[in-house]
Amino acid sequence: MTVEPVSSTFSAEFFPQLVTNGFLEKGDPGEGSGKSFPVIAPASGARIGQVPEMGAAETRAAIARARASLDHWRGLLPKARAEILMKWHGLIRRHAADLAYIIHCEQGKSLQEAGREVVGALAYVEWYAEEAKRTYGDTIPTTDAKKRMFSTREPLGVVAAITPWNFPLALVVRKCAPALAAGCTVVLKPSEETPFSAIALLDLAARAGLPDGVLSLVFGRAEEIGQALCDSPEVRGLSFTGSTAVGRQLMSGSAATVKKLSMELGGNAPFIIFDDADVEAALEGLIASKFRNGGQTCVAANRIFVHGDIYERFIGRLVAKVMEKGDAGPLINRQAVVKMTRLVEDAERKGAVIRCGGRPRSRPGFYFQPTVLSEASPEMACFDQEIFGPVAALYRFSDEAAVLELANRGAAGLAAYVYTESLNRAWRFQERLAYGVVGINVGTTSCESAPFGGLNQSGLGREGGREGIDFYLETKYTCLGVPG
Repeated sequence: MTVEPVSSTFSAEFFPQLVTNGFLEKGDPGEGSGKSFPVIAPASGARIGQVPEMGAAETRAAIARARASLDHWRGLLPKARAEILMKWHGLIRRHAADLAYIIHCEQGKSLQEAGREVVGALAYVEWYAEEAKRTYGDTIPTTDAKKRMFSTREPLGVVAAITPWNFPLALVVRKCAPALAAGCTVVLKPSEETPFSAIALLDLAARAGLPDGVLSLVFGRAEEIGQALCDSPEVRGLSFTGSTAVGRQLMSGSAATVKKLSMELGGNAPFIIFDDADVEAALEGLIASKFRNGGQTCVAANRIFVHGDIYERFIGRLVAKVMEKGDAGPLINRQAVVKMTRLVEDAERKGAVIRCGGRPRSRPGFYFQPTVLSEASPEMACFDQEIFGPVAALYRFSDEAAVLELANRGAAGLAAYVYTESLNRAWRFQERLAYGVVGINVGTTSCESAPFGGLNQSGLGREGGREGIDFYLETKYTCLGVPG
């Protein structure tokens, strides 16, 4: 494995050393395979390194190591697992600047945004280190004087985690920290676009005292790796964040081994702004939701509904804010730029007006101008497709029932946002929006202590909060006979 530094600010102590020595010296899969794939920096389009290309054989080897280490790891006292997680937390904090720079280089988000991702990851590690000691069972009132009944919660076993490129550090932690806290061992497959963040996390976990085999890493041929994880009877649970289409394939592939599944799939978030909303607050919330990470978040505002009485005034203020903000950062690859171009051209052809942006940037890397479209309509591709980029399409509405119907149209149900000063309306929409996460007068909602996940075809299960560790635990009921 080789990495070519893209800046003199790379940590000489941390980054190059961990990828050239710290990872492969432990004998992780891929060593000696002879195949590799490049990692490309979105900001420049340049190659910044390469990592081994792995497949089914390496995945099966990682599963075997996870199974071999399971009995020891699950047998530790919860407090002992918590202490290792807190040491991991301390090392992540110590190397926060290095980790932020790795994210910045391989994923493209600004150093400031990358730093916030590291802070979020730290919060999840700390939360689940604490939850490790709180996996309580229950005493059940008996129905027979000669019986005592109780339930305990036990680790699910070997689990798999598949994570995307848009939050390459935080989403790894959001899956792995609760799994480790619960006593599971993990086979992790990060995105091929952003492998270095995961490598860094594994290196720090090993330094924290995590035993060999408890957390293993595979990356490379996604279809082969996914199939091997699905086929293995040793893998008792699979947690995936990604597209609905891939989620369906993993669900189908896991049917034969009846795995427990957690799926955080695609979104198509409505962002509804009523005429009584605080316009400035709505603007700030929309920009945070829509343009964070270049619009590449599953909970980004996708369909922006603005009441007709404030529509023109709101668009004018939004365009001014977007132009003032400037560059939204690079997209992950060239295909993403092509997708933005196609969506904007389709919208313009069907009657949308480009108020600002609308074109790729003429510069190295994968950039698309922050774009505002007015007069959008449900006939446009951007209404039904998750945009995943810096294109804001605004729809005009006047009727509450009609906008609710439009907001709930489609198969996705991850996140939704409403801006209104009416408590009654806020409560009605909280109840009637068919989404797993609802933001009222806020544009960002994620928090380590709160459950996150979707309804309908946006997924199964929840991450974060106490619900996040529940996925990695099985409930066992015991009935004890007490004669006499």
